[in-house]
Amino acid sequence: MTRKVEYLMADLDQTKYIAQANAHLDKEGNFIEKEIICRYKTDFPKIRVEKIDYMDVSPKQLVSVAAALIPFLEHDDANRALMGSNMQRQSVPLMVTEVPFVGTGMEEKVARDSGVMVIAKKAGRVTKVDAHEVVIGDDVYQLKNYMRSNANTCVHQAPLVQVGDHIEAGQTIADGMGTRNGRLALGRNVLVAFMPWRGYNFEDAILINQRVVREDRFSSIHVEKFEVECRETRLGNEEVTRDIPNVGEEALKDLTEEGVIRVGAEVKAGDILVGKVTPKSEKELSPEERLLRAIFGEKAADIRDTSLTLPPGIEGVVVNAEIFQRNERGRKSKEDKGKEQEAIKKIKAYYKQEIEFIEDEKERRLKKALGSDAKKFGRLDADELPDDSEAREVLEFYNDKIAELVQEEEQEIERVKRGDELPAGVLKRVVVYVATKRKLSEGDKMAGRHGNKGIVSRILPEEDMPFLSDGTAVDIVLNPLGVPSRMNVGQLLETHLGWAAQALGFYAETPVFNGATEKEIRDLLREAKLPEEGKTVVRDGFSGDSFDQKVTVGYIYMMKLNHLVDEKIHARSIGPYSLVTQQPLGGKAHFGGQRFGEMEVWALEAYGAAYTLQEMLTVKSDDVAGRSRIYEAIVKGEQKLSPGTPESFNVLVKELQGLCLDIKLERANPEPNPNKDKDIFKEKKGKDDQSS
Repeated sequence: MTRKVEYLMADLDQTKYIAQANAHLDKEGNFIEKEIICRYKTDFPKIRVEKIDYMDVSPKQLVSVAAALIPFLEHDDANRALMGSNMQRQSVPLMVTEVPFVGTGMEEKVARDSGVMVIAKKAGRVTKVDAHEVVIGDDVYQLKNYMRSNANTCVHQAPLVQVGDHIEAGQTIADGMGTRNGRLALGRNVLVAFMPWRGYNFEDAILINQRVVREDRFSSIHVEKFEVECRETRLGNEEVTRDIPNVGEEALKDLTEEGVIRVGAEVKAGDILVGKVTPKSEKELSPEERLLRAIFGEKAADIRDTSLTLPPGIEGVVVNAEIFQRNERGRKSKEDKGKEQEAIKKIKAYYKQEIEFIEDEKERRLKKALGSDAKKFGRLDADELPDDSEAREVLEFYNDKIAELVQEEEQEIERVKRGDELPAGVLKRVVVYVATKRKLSEGDKMAGRHGNKGIVSRILPEEDMPFLSDGTAVDIVLNPLGVPSRMNVGQLLETHLGWAAQALGFYAETPVFNGATEKEIRDLLREAKLPEEGKTVVRDGFSGDSFDQKVTVGYIYMMKLNHLVDEKIHARSIGPYSLVTQQPLGGKAHFGGQRFGEMEVWALEAYGAAYTLQEMLTVKSDDVAGRSRIYEAIVKGEQKLSPGTPESFNVLVKELQGLCLDIKLERANPEPNPNKDKDIFKEKKGKDDQSS
């Protein structure tokens, strides 16, 4: 084998005999064995070494980046490894992240290449650090603060450097979401016990210690986006305003003069985010509306409230509010002109400060470059300096920077004057961002890196959790039955090595297909004065008695996945109905109901629950008149059900009539007609008279 590295395309790779990266070589680089297992097309034949064309550089190159992040991958079944690599993509960035005790050595590489961190382009000294930017020499690095990602998670960058630090090119200067000190950190290390616990971790359910929730170890910030548009209508323009009809002052307390909620306001479901009124057509006025018109004048009568409110199930803090509007020349009000001038003033102040900062930096660098000659020059011009001098380079560099800023300033001012580009018919668009803190709760989905996923079933008080001999309560309890059938034994090896790493205070790196052996893990556990087999006596939190058998305990890396119960839970009493079928809409987004389908009908038929079935198919669905009658009965406290014809039946009839089929609805048992006998008698009498 030589040191030469060649890159093969996928089709060429198929035609060569390729030895594994961990095949044994002697000092000269020759294979020790005469026959070795190699890769050829889709097979793994054992052939003589003379036939070998290439040898893999690293065992990692067989798997993807996500799979290369799974420690002890070689001990996991392929199906579970696939789940593990896919679920890492679904992890939620936590408020406080933690690097895994047991990694694969790829964490730093993946974090750097992900693009979420800020990397220094050039070496230099840090001159300024705050939440918004880091300045290193001439370079200014802008940081992202509590921005929204497409998955509604929080994009935030935190600086890792301090003023005065010397930074090398390529060094990480700010962490992004899901990273910690420049390394990938998608979850937290937790103390785990593999044992059943009163049936609450049956079928992959997970028990969590209340302490984990209290310490915000799996808490995350989510940013929701809400928007509303003002349009031109036939009756006039819609308007964003604080002056909303029939709304009390308490509901408007957090709205600004423009009618948009202030940044920093705490909001809950139903609160007004943006006040908006829409013109409505004239109609016959009710006595109440006539009274309102008499008191408030014409304005109260011809507009209706169409404000943007916070949907149910969400509460949080407003982190940003953006207003986009088109400025039509010649149609600006005095107020709009005042706001425009204020915005331009702010832009000028910002760029003035930036230019002054660069001017000061330029002066400092020039004095350093010119030394004692600095006093000879007043206002410097680049042409006065020698071509190859350092001072000339400095001057040209900073003059270019100032010219860029001046151009940026002009573009920003022009944008303010022109306004925003909006679709035809849209006058204004308001976007409000609300940040929500989500703690770990029952119903949330969690997973490790080995495809070991589960749902949090109970969050137990710390004193009820199983605890170790030294009194430490475990953080999480997993079911041991989740391991043998799934064949992902890697989680157990991670647990053992994680326990040793935590006790000895180091971070383990165990690369894929080249990881720590069982003997090495045993040696580390022995060194840490922990049980060599990785099992220990665990006591019951309720009684304090030790369990019959020793329990596997250690540290495992767990992630919270983006399948959160707060986003999925949904309830409906009444709500919108479909126009055609009059059945409730479906899905949380439409505030819909739960579908009672064909198989559910069979279930009720099998139980013989006739009245429940009748309710489901009529008054709880599309019997419009019956819905009103049952509501009236409930209000009056009566217990009667009088269902009518479902609207979907009428739709079916109309469909068939559209196919030229004459369908009529007739009753099977017509109601008795009290006059029927009299009619027959008259008819008979008439016949008798005729015959006589």
